[in-house]
Amino acid sequence: MSPFLRIGFSSFEIDPGLAYYEEALNPYCAVYMKEAVDTEKGQVYKQKKPTMYPPWSSTFDAHVHRGRIMHVMVKDRTAELRSEATVALDSLATRCKKENGKLEIWLEMKPQGRLLMEARYYLEKSDAAGQAGADPDSERGRDGLFTLHQRRGAIKQAKIHLVKCHEFSATFFPQPTFCSVCKEFVWGLNKQGYQCRQCNAAIHKKCIDKVIAKCTGSAVNSKETMIHKERFKIDMPHRFKVYNYKSPTFCQHCGTLLWGLAKQGLKCEECSMNVHHKCQKKVANLCGVNQKLMAEALAVIGSQQQARSTKDGDIMGREGPVGIGQPGVVRAPSGLVPGLPVTPAPASKDPTGVLWEGPTEVSRPTPEAAQEEPLYAVPKKDHQQKFSIDDFVLHKMLGKGSFGKVFLAELKRSGKFFAVKALKKDVVLMDDDVECTLVERRVLSLAWENPFLTHLYCTFQTKENLFFVMEYLNGGDLMFHIQTCHKFDLHRATFYAAEIVCGLQFLHSKGIIYRDLKLDNVLLDSDGHIKIADFGMCKENMEDDLRTSTFCGTPDYIAPEILLGQKYNSSVDWWSFGVLLYEMLIGQSPFHGRDEEELFQSIRTDSPVYPSWLTKMARDILVKLFVREPEERLGVKGSIRQHGFFSSTDWSALEQRQVAPPFRPTLTSPSDCSNFDKEFINEKPKLSCADRTLINSVDQTMFRNFSFVNPGMARIAAR
Repeated sequence: MSPFLRIGFSSFEIDPGLAYYEEALNPYCAVYMKEAVDTEKGQVYKQKKPTMYPPWSSTFDAHVHRGRIMHVMVKDRTAELRSEATVALDSLATRCKKENGKLEIWLEMKPQGRLLMEARYYLEKSDAAGQAGADPDSERGRDGLFTLHQRRGAIKQAKIHLVKCHEFSATFFPQPTFCSVCKEFVWGLNKQGYQCRQCNAAIHKKCIDKVIAKCTGSAVNSKETMIHKERFKIDMPHRFKVYNYKSPTFCQHCGTLLWGLAKQGLKCEECSMNVHHKCQKKVANLCGVNQKLMAEALAVIGSQQQARSTKDGDIMGREGPVGIGQPGVVRAPSGLVPGLPVTPAPASKDPTGVLWEGPTEVSRPTPEAAQEEPLYAVPKKDHQQKFSIDDFVLHKMLGKGSFGKVFLAELKRSGKFFAVKALKKDVVLMDDDVECTLVERRVLSLAWENPFLTHLYCTFQTKENLFFVMEYLNGGDLMFHIQTCHKFDLHRATFYAAEIVCGLQFLHSKGIIYRDLKLDNVLLDSDGHIKIADFGMCKENMEDDLRTSTFCGTPDYIAPEILLGQKYNSSVDWWSFGVLLYEMLIGQSPFHGRDEEELFQSIRTDSPVYPSWLTKMARDILVKLFVREPEERLGVKGSIRQHGFFSSTDWSALEQRQVAPPFRPTLTSPSDCSNFDKEFINEKPKLSCADRTLINSVDQTMFRNFSFVNPGMARIAAR
């Protein structure tokens, strides 16, 4: 019997008493498995497996060998946080056995913080590769397989709001924090605000339009700054002196507490502003200026000037020569010949699309509402069917993460099964992901036009959660299946690759970049056809050679142009497709590194290794997909469908799902869950509880365009 541990990390905390580092910005884990090796200098630990990056609230397996240790490091996106700890796996296994196989402890990190870790002890029958005397580093070893194909979470650059050269991003404040603009409490009810990545100024979301001070960390002497000073005479330096505070006091720049027993911070002799020592050089020269009142005054002046300009323009139009802007004169639309009668365009019919649920019961959307959000179908309000969570029975939990949970649910009135994804509104707001959620809903509704994208039946919301009701794909994902067979045969890999090409090309034709293609996000239906899922990373409106620059994706699949900070287009999806195809054919990732930095360096510079048994056409298509110049990459340049790798593919029949899949999942019923992680399946399917005080403070209008019902769902419910 071969023992192994199933380990998961659920949260990370920093000691609030540490003044030099007060919060972690999007912390993530890196796990290094190291083996004890005897050398001339004694025993040393060497890492022989790729670094793992387990997402929060997920698990990974680690086999227990004598002398094997787990080195855990927590980092954040600012590169300021580097907390680490080392755990001997045999000692951890011993503690688990004493606690009836399950252990939950706080792992103390150095130099700061602690990590909540859960570990479970299991025994597994050894296969031929794991028998005594077998090479523990064998490529086909059980542990090596899991390491190569463990589930990898995606990362995304925080949304940046540029205001006066500040780079504000949504931030969770783990301790009491005050807004540097209005001086009111930030932490608590809303659980988050914005913080500048350069000068650390903390503000409310609502105060972002009231910031008048230029960021001290960027372009201090720029032309705009000088004009700003000359026009409004705002150049009033503070006169800070070290101060001993006798009661709890908060920094009026970054908003957090001044820690210590003496000389905790600095106080301005003129305006009595209190700041940390570290914040002194980051404070703008606004001594005695109330930013909130100043911003409101400037807004009034601006509106008065705009009204005066409009009035002057109207007077000029009436006193000047007759023109097309004068009342009573009609301007012909562009493209029409003056003098010919203009007939109004006939009202277009509503296409048979989705039914959109708006905030009010109006029969026709206003022009303003239509401009708020690009919809892929015209709203229809007639005979609208609404759904709620009470219409479903939750049978099993299929997966979970920091975002929420996915359930196997049954519609009570029809007995049909669906996959229901529940997102927690507080988490969505905390991560500043409201727009990403709406993008996912829009792309999912569009997916009905293509058979290789996951279909969405309806969305609805409660005060605490957002719900996506999607088709239940009980065949599992490609990651699940490749873990059982190490790699796919050529015919099977070609079939999956061809159907993925159809799905990707459809998204690109609609101006959508997918940005998170990986084995985990490609599911199988009951017949064995693929369905691309999880559209939270999509970027819309990318037609006409437009580019974007957001850093996002799953580390192993990220294209080099993203890592280099270049603007990119759909080329990044074809790089990710190359990585996925390599994994299907060869059974391991093409790029490796002991940590994220080395992995990214490998993606930027290394050439993948191609086994000698790989066919000529398979090698050729991979080489052309791994071209680092985006415009020369296959998929962007040339037709990928015409490549020799797909010479046996009947694209017309494939697009109609008329090609028989090479593999059909074994299923016993429409509700079969055998192709999903047993750890989740065995958990009780229930929604997470939310803090009532927090939920009551959520601005629900931010989700007003979320809910809709597809006609397909209405027909199912009517049966």
